[in-house]
Amino acid sequence: MLVERAILRTAARAALAAVCLFGAVLGAPVAAGPFPPWADGDMNPALDRGETFAVPDIDNVADLHGNPEGAMLVLFVGGNQFFVMPALIDGFVRQYPRFRGHIFYESLPPGILARQIHAGGRLTLGNLTIRVAPDVYEAGVRTLAAMRKRGEVTHVTTYATNSLAMMVHAGNPRHIRTLRDLARSDVRLAMPNPGYEGVARQIAAALRAAGGDALYRAVYVTKVADGRTRLTQIHHRQTPMWIMQGTVDAGVTWASEVRFQESAGNPIGGVAIPKADNVTATYAAGVLRTAPHSGAGVLWCAYLRSAQAQAAYRRYGFGKPPPEGRH
Repeated sequence: MLVERAILRTAARAALAAVCLFGAVLGAPVAAGPFPPWADGDMNPALDRGETFAVPDIDNVADLHGNPEGAMLVLFVGGNQFFVMPALIDGFVRQYPRFRGHIFYESLPPGILARQIHAGGRLTLGNLTIRVAPDVYEAGVRTLAAMRKRGEVTHVTTYATNSLAMMVHAGNPRHIRTLRDLARSDVRLAMPNPGYEGVARQIAAALRAAGGDALYRAVYVTKVADGRTRLTQIHHRQTPMWIMQGTVDAGVTWASEVRFQESAGNPIGGVAIPKADNVTATYAAGVLRTAPHSGAGVLWCAYLRSAQAQAAYRRYGFGKPPPEGRH
């Protein structure tokens, strides 16, 4: 517990000096070189669009998609799935055409989404505040199970699994082979912040499996304190950006995120983590008790287990969900 508190205190200090991508509003100078596309294809499901305005280093909102006004389905989705969403929505609106152009979704870390829900749907990004009530919340299966037990969600379904991998620069110039290499003094890291991102718990378990508490402390205590580990708030955006900018050498992410970055042609590579040291997450979705469009939410949750949706997840390396009732 003391270690976790120390991490959070250090993270709070580091966040003031680090690049803050909260809400994925990019505000850091990008080093010379490619500016990575955040998605393979159009990520905005709205049809009624106005003046297009985006300044990559100043005003660029990457994790809010579509138009909340007039939305008939609002989804709060874990950010590490942002690259699957265009295919999912395309398949969903083909099956239910009335939703075309009327889906709004956010792809932030589940912890931030949960805080937004508890704040009555309000989210503040810089000088902008919006309020939107979600119909569906997607996160880890344990989180959804707890919410269902409290009566906060219904129609809970599992739809995918995922495992961890190490994300590195293409060609792996630091020759990182195992999780134990992350403790090396010459390896600069981007690691999810335990205060914002639930994946940090799975990573902690993997580090302890590979090298005991000493490895965990080296990565999440010692190197955080001396600046060689930078803690993210939105790892699915910050980790690849920092690797491409050359400010870090590696980070632990979900394997699907490495697959996406490689498929997008970014100079990113991956290092597999052996099964003995790895962790498997199961993702679930549920319709919120307060959902304004609960019927649409029920349709979405059922759709996630369809053959079409499952094919989209397989494309990026997500695993099959467990049979219903076995999670």
